[in-house]
Amino acid sequence: MHAVIDIGSNTIRMLLGDCHNNTIIPERYERQIVRLAGDLSPRIGLVPAAMERGLATLKNFRKIITAAQISQVRAVATAALRRASNRDVFIANVAAATGIQIEVIAGEEEARLTTLGVLSVIEPTPQAAIVIDIGGGSTELIGIVAGQIVLQKSYPIGAVNLCEEYPSTVSRQSPIDSVIAQFGQSLQQAGVAGLNYQLIGTAGTITTLAAIHLKLQQYNNNLINNHEISRDWLLGIQQKLESLSLPEREQLVGMETGRGDLILPGLQILLTLMDRLQFSSIKVSDYGLLEGVMLQLTEF
Repeated sequence: MHAVIDIGSNTIRMLLGDCHNNTIIPERYERQIVRLAGDLSPRIGLVPAAMERGLATLKNFRKIITAAQISQVRAVATAALRRASNRDVFIANVAAATGIQIEVIAGEEEARLTTLGVLSVIEPTPQAAIVIDIGGGSTELIGIVAGQIVLQKSYPIGAVNLCEEYPSTVSRQSPIDSVIAQFGQSLQQAGVAGLNYQLIGTAGTITTLAAIHLKLQQYNNNLINNHEISRDWLLGIQQKLESLSLPEREQLVGMETGRGDLILPGLQILLTLMDRLQFSSIKVSDYGLLEGVMLQLTEF
């Protein structure tokens, strides 16, 4: 059995399990919102409170790994640690306290591994797809044709940094428009624009929207995988969320605790992409980077 850990800008996740015939056999799944990128600044980097939240979660994960007698662990970190000037301090503190060695991966590698995880559960496999992974500190956009990645881009906007740096819907729209326009231009330059793409989404914003759409009292990834959501419903829930206070949002059936202020920035990224590339719906994958790391780890 193996353990993989995804240290994201908002959430730290862990999967214990194995693979057989390119299918993940999960044994245990843990996740904790820690907001590692909360109040992150170019000068200070990760703030002490965020590092403490991250370290506490990873200490707990280490206890679970030890109890399960797992020796092979891979931990990857994404946008928060890519951006943090003091990331080496956090990485050293985690290694000293838990023995977990954190690997900071580039945005392109994050996109590749995310695609590996996403496509492992999408049925049927689309001939052409755009995968969107909206994280806390970055958004990955990947173009896939005939099972091959033809374009992968990582952009430094995510639900956490948009929420903290651009407090209103109006102020957020400009940086979002810029990123989506860049991606559209990249599709053109790569010669793969205008294909009949299926839009596939993964990560917390999109899986939470799926849970709300399904009215899930308890999260169930089997119901989330391959669930389809229309653009019209997304526009309606955007209007509803904007009319609610933060505590009211947190009470919505399906809403993950701690995501009430982040859901709207993430949704705004998604709807802007759908509008620009004229998608009428999105198919959801609970699987993503974490599962992609597991699949790669067990290939050898």
